[in-house]
Parts: sequence; structure tokens; C-alpha cells
Amino acid sequence: MKAVILAGGRGSRLRPLTDVVPKPMIEVHGKPVMQYVVEGLVAAKITDIAVALCYLPEAVEGYFGDGAAFGARMRYFVESAPLGTAGAVKAAEEFLDEPFVVASADAFTDMDFSALCERHIRGGLPVTIAVAKADDVSQLGAVKVSGGKVVTLTEKSGVKESGLVSMGIYCLDPSVLSLIPPGQKYDFAKDLFPRLLGKMGAYLTDCRWCDVGTPQSLAQASAASLS
Repeated sequence: MKAVILAGGRGSRLRPLTDVVPKPMIEVHGKPVMQYVVEGLVAAKITDIAVALCYLPEAVEGYFGDGAAFGARMRYFVESAPLGTAGAVKAAEEFLDEPFVVASADAFTDMDFSALCERHIRGGLPVTIAVAKADDVSQLGAVKVSGGKVVTLTEKSGVKESGLVSMGIYCLDPSVLSLIPPGQKYDFAKDLFPRLLGKMGAYLTDCRWCDVGTPQSLAQASAASLS
């Protein structure tokens, strides 16, 4: 398995912090939040990692370098303009010649990536989405699962109810890349996944997870421990 870390977002909801520091480099418990993702992948023996960058890319490259200090081999793909989540992965297509994990750089989690990969291989479907239970799905990607497959996916419905949500962590086969138009802004949740409903597996996990995208979630991550 390989991996792509999506690390190009501006993090506008975290301004003024992100005016000078890109969101992946915001520290939680003394190290950049992206480092937790890298360490989780390496623990699962996923060491070939592409990093999709756009905003302040030099800060991320300068810290992680070639990845050797973290037990990884890292390559960087820098967008001149934001391409969306799926478009950013498409830009790294030359690197993705085997099944791969996609994870956001701001996912503060202790997910077992190897279990996700095993579920993907067993399922035999082109995409597997990591999902978790949530008390309030209103500001997240709510999913409904039937027979182990994702059958609906609704982004930020605004409806406060409990349910399952997408963690923004996926495992994909390279064949999926042919469905993503090159050089265009294209998102997994908004554009690609609605075309694949019923053809995507769901990996339900009870791991700890926090999307560090707002001051509130950053405070939540800072108060949490992954030890």
C-alpha cells in the first residue's frame, strides 16, 4: 500500500493562526498535527507517501523533508491552484500504481490504518471509506451503510442527529483515478463518491478521531490524548 496525505488546505477557519502557519503544521501536544498521520501510516508499514500541497508548501517540505527521519519515503506534489480533494490525488497519479490510502493532514487520530487496508482488500470494492459514530452529524459527511456498503452520503446537512460520518480517510484502487478529470477542481465527497454509491465499502471504527479544522476542534484535540 501507498498513501496520499492531503495537506494543501488554507485553513481559513483557523485564522489568524493559519496566516503564517499552514494547517498541517499547527501543533497538537508539541508536534504538527500532520505528524500523527505520518506516524500512523508508518506504524501500518505504509511508508511510500505522497503529500499534496498548495498553501505555504515550503513549511511542510522543510519540516518533513524526504521523510527518512520519520521512517517514510515522501514525495511532494504542489498545486498552483487548489484542485479539491480528488483533484489533488489525481495530480499524484504517476505515483499511485497500487492500492492506496488517502488521509487529511489535519486528522488527529489513532486509527489502525492496516485494519482499514485489510478491510479494503477483503471487500473487493474500488473504494473503502472509514466511518465512525457521531452524536451530531450536522456539520460532517453523514453516511448510511447497508450490507457493508455506503448507500448515501450527505455533506453538512445541518440536521442535528446521531449517525455515521465519513472520517475523510479512504482506501482506493488506482482504477478509480480514471474517473477524476485532470487539472480540474474535483472533490471526493461532492463529485466522485455520489457516482459510486453502492460500490463503496464502509470500514466502521471506534478509534479516536478529530478533524482539526476549527478553533473548537483544535481545542478538543489539544485536550485529547492518543497515548
